[in-house]
Amino acid sequence: MSPADHRHHAHGDLPEFPGARRLTLLMLIPAVLITLVGMFLLWPGDTSVAAGDGDGPVQVTGEVVAVQPAPCPQVPEGDQPLENCGTVSVRLTSGAASGTQITTDVPNGPGAPEVAAGDDVELLQLNAEGETTYAISDHQRGAELWALGAAFALAVIAFGRWRGVTALAGLGVTFGILVWFIVPAILDGRSPVLVAVVGAAAIMLIVLYLTHGLSMTTTIAVAGTLASLAITAILAAIATGAVHLTGVADETSNFLTITQGDVNMRGLLLAGIVIGSLGVLDDVTVTQSATVTELATANPAYGFRRLYGAATRIGRAHIASVINTIVLAYAGASLPLMLLFAAGDTPVDELLTTQLIAQELVRSAVGTIGLVAAVPITTALAALLATRRARPVTPPPERVERPVEDPWAAFVDRADQ
Repeated sequence: MSPADHRHHAHGDLPEFPGARRLTLLMLIPAVLITLVGMFLLWPGDTSVAAGDGDGPVQVTGEVVAVQPAPCPQVPEGDQPLENCGTVSVRLTSGAASGTQITTDVPNGPGAPEVAAGDDVELLQLNAEGETTYAISDHQRGAELWALGAAFALAVIAFGRWRGVTALAGLGVTFGILVWFIVPAILDGRSPVLVAVVGAAAIMLIVLYLTHGLSMTTTIAVAGTLASLAITAILAAIATGAVHLTGVADETSNFLTITQGDVNMRGLLLAGIVIGSLGVLDDVTVTQSATVTELATANPAYGFRRLYGAATRIGRAHIASVINTIVLAYAGASLPLMLLFAAGDTPVDELLTTQLIAQELVRSAVGTIGLVAAVPITTALAALLATRRARPVTPPPERVERPVEDPWAAFVDRADQ
């Protein structure tokens, strides 16, 4: 193996052909420019909520000092009986009354937090008619989540080393674009679909190159992801229109419609499908591009058809497992809803056609079709460019000049003997 071949194999990039760097730039620069222009045009304005008049609830934190249980009073017949009763002493750790100790009722009702002495809790401070009251709303989870996040980061870095560091940096970029661009832009009344497509493109361009490096292999993955993302967005628009989905299917979407009337809920559904598909799409496209790279490096004599066929067989196995992953992910997220429907007497055919379930079915089907399309698109692009690599020119063997034998000299030598 030549030094150049070893270098390509070590970096996991496609064998370079004349004009490869120029082609990479021709594919990368327009995508970056279009994404930047899109973000500039869709960038949200000031979406901060104006402060209220001070009469609304204020969230404060505190530490439970003691819990004094007490018998629960009788409730009218037909009402749900109380399960936990008594009072809780809490020392406030934030707010204007920080450091003081207050007494409030034990949280009660479905989903109410169970508290004990030493727990860090969140409370709602209510100011009404000159009287201040408090109610425990939830547990504080900051310290536990930070510890879990640190363990997650250490595990990723310990296994992935420098690649793990870049993966964590990419995760931070994804979170930043979601929080500071996609969500505020949708709240500001921008088209959810356009915001999702531009935001997904920005995430993909930054994260893929940050994680996998600036190479032809990564560029092929970017191109395959963009094409598959466009297919997913188009199919999502067609499917949601054909199935007559409005995007308002549960309490959360209903509440959002009431409080944020400017948000296009059907567009928000499409945006969710696009963003949700991106995470699985880039996994498939990077895998297929890297697969073709390794096959082309290990088998320089392979042409387009053999590279495409071998990589596609690997892609089929990958897709088979990923499809099951997608369905299980949606099923796990919707498990309480599935239990609620299963407890009722609704027939299965009617259950599947309700908007809430149909929405998840469309999300799964469209995402899967886009995922399937990513395999042949990315594989074909990678195989096409791999077969255009510069083939080494083998110099002709050197001609060895043999001495011409003189027959007369050989006859004289034999005569002398």
